[in-house]
Amino acid sequence: MKHLLTEWPPVSSRGLCGIVGAAALALIAVARQQQLSVPRRMWLRLLLVSMLQIGGWIAFMGLALLWLSASEAAVLGISIPVWVAFLAWPVLGERLSLLRAVSLLVALAGIVVLIGGNGLAANVEKLPGILCALAGAVCVAFGTVLTKHFPLAMPPLSLAAWQIGLGCLPIAIVGLAVEHPQLAALSTTGWASMVYMTLIQFCLSYVCWFAALERLPAATASIGTLLVPVVGVLAAAAMLHEPLGLREIGALVVTLGGVAVALRS
Repeated sequence: MKHLLTEWPPVSSRGLCGIVGAAALALIAVARQQQLSVPRRMWLRLLLVSMLQIGGWIAFMGLALLWLSASEAAVLGISIPVWVAFLAWPVLGERLSLLRAVSLLVALAGIVVLIGGNGLAANVEKLPGILCALAGAVCVAFGTVLTKHFPLAMPPLSLAAWQIGLGCLPIAIVGLAVEHPQLAALSTTGWASMVYMTLIQFCLSYVCWFAALERLPAATASIGTLLVPVVGVLAAAAMLHEPLGLREIGALVVTLGGVAVALRS
């Protein structure tokens, strides 16, 4: 996504890839004879969860990358399991223990380590990206908790197709209206990035995510998101030549430690 931003605007690229990915999943669901129809009583909750878990995440994280490096955005995204643990208290009735409160402070300390190493001026410049990344993480966490509170009884492929489609449709419309993307601006690498986002991120990854939520508690399922910053930081260093120093490693370790405490509490 960080590379694609050098060729295409963030909202359009994420929204359009999501629409194509949702259509592909719907075709696969039909081929596997999975029912695509949505019960009338589920439409409101499906729309709400889709806008939070898909729409909020792709919009905010796409915008965050305008100000942040890929590794910084990935580390900020680690906080999803902590927000899940805290939101599960008012929504699911899972009480907030002292240990979980401490874990949030530890995770936030990791974020401070990440954004505190380049001086105040640099941090003020990155503030919009930091707020966008954290807003995206909170949206995913709230959507995850609501998914457990209002179960969506649909096959994983059909559920993924609807959620991705509903979440990405308004994003794509806004992107086309405001950003006016041009296909001619995409290079071969840009097209490859679009194909990867469509097939891997919006198809394979989200199907696995919704299948995990169907089978596991919300906090347990969110453990899988811990791989995101690990892959993101290492891949950004290898592919984008972003710095991988003590600050980045320290932020990764401290924030992961806070999340680990929250999940064990």
